[in-house]
Amino acid sequence: MTNSGEDQSGWFARLKRGLGRSASTLSGGIAGVLSKRRLDEETLEALEELLITSDLGVSLASRMTAELARTRLDKETTPEEVRGLLALEVTNLLSGVAVPFSVDPTHHPHVVLVVGVNGTGKTTTIGKLAHVLRQEGRTTLIAAGDTFRAAAIEQLQVWGERSGADVIAREPGADAAGLAYDALERARSEHADVLLIDTAGRLHNKSDLMAELAKIVRVIGKVDPSAPHSVLLVLDATTGQNALRQVEVFQEICNVTGIVMTKLDGTARGGVLVAVAEKFGLPIHAIGVGEGIEDLRSFEAENFAQALVGLA
Repeated sequence: MTNSGEDQSGWFARLKRGLGRSASTLSGGIAGVLSKRRLDEETLEALEELLITSDLGVSLASRMTAELARTRLDKETTPEEVRGLLALEVTNLLSGVAVPFSVDPTHHPHVVLVVGVNGTGKTTTIGKLAHVLRQEGRTTLIAAGDTFRAAAIEQLQVWGERSGADVIAREPGADAAGLAYDALERARSEHADVLLIDTAGRLHNKSDLMAELAKIVRVIGKVDPSAPHSVLLVLDATTGQNALRQVEVFQEICNVTGIVMTKLDGTARGGVLVAVAEKFGLPIHAIGVGEGIEDLRSFEAENFAQALVGLA
């Protein structure tokens, strides 16, 4: 999964608009903190608190203010200089985890288990990812494994039509593991390149969810012992620090291999992606800015950092 070169400027403009609320909160806060031209200890403390409350994480906030204390203490400093330094710090942190999602051609199919709390945008992400894979020329099947919600099944079928991917579904309440097994058998018989498996995300009873996901993994392992080949965790940026807890829970339940962050356009809390990256170091494959089928793109550290602080 890669971003096409011809529309990069257009995508960056959309990313900037999407992160507008996050950037406005952050840049406005920095300007407010730096009301005095000289950077003193009191200003540094206020700046550190701002970065933490902007969901960027304690570690980054501490490093950022320590660097400013070392290089700019008691010197005249502008908000633009601080935003530039922050963008550089965020870029350096995120560069190590910005990894485009890729399909392993040695697997037929490459099985992708998509997990996350209900409401994070799993279903929409699956539809958008199926569209990207089809654009790459890959045959893709979708398994509607969130069998507890009729709306999720119907929504996936709509996305399947939009993306040109066949959707394998059962009636609401059907056994999710059995569905996944049948879907993998069909994907193998049709020599599909990718199988995307949607899952339920009911965290109010973690033990049930854990048992169900474990059963899905166990059952598809009977068809292909190496599956699933990817486990994508979909996070909703609007949840802020709750996203950190969600990563912890799903790391306990299944071996998460990468992250997709959605709804960056609907929140002032986009900085939480930085905190997630710092704490867990998991690959961040893609971000979603908008509801359109084209609004899922490979994550790029520098573009994100610049948009987050309102630069460029």
